[in-house]
Amino acid sequence: MPRPVLIVAITLGALLALTVAGIGAYGWYGARQEQQAAEAAEQARRSGPLALAPIPAPQATSPECAAVLAALPRELTVAGARVPRRELAQPAPPATVAWGDAEHDPVTVRCGIDAPAELTPTSQLLDVSGVSWLEISQGGDTSWLAVDRPVYVALSAPGGTGTGPLQDLSAILRDTLPKQPVFR
Repeated sequence: MPRPVLIVAITLGALLALTVAGIGAYGWYGARQEQQAAEAAEQARRSGPLALAPIPAPQATSPECAAVLAALPRELTVAGARVPRRELAQPAPPATVAWGDAEHDPVTVRCGIDAPAELTPTSQLLDVSGVSWLEISQGGDTSWLAVDRPVYVALSAPGGTGTGPLQDLSAILRDTLPKQPVFR
């Protein structure tokens, strides 16, 4: 093979190898940047003010909700860990409190909400410390609604949270609000 053809072949092969290596490095770098951006967004979601969608809460300004909110703890035990209250993004729904941190998805309590459509005379209710709860599971999250107090109170938690928050809130409701018939 003539020497000039050999030099061109080796040069083209080297350029092709460098191009492939450069594309691979750029792809790795871009993927790493996307991963870092996703991690930063997740950290902000878990630590910044929590945005909650408003839901109708006609009794949110009632004296009963004021008493419940005043009795709620600054920290909540979630899966054996003490989790602080979390700031809510403005405009915050009335009579709503949340707990959560970088390691724990938020747990929320809403007071004074409307009666849930799922509450019927044949609904299965769970008694926890003398409080009747209706469980509603949706998309991996669970909400429990206290249905035997003067106002409806909802506790929402991600799957795997455990029953600690439900037991704590049951004790607060039992000690703060009088029991009433489920259907009023």
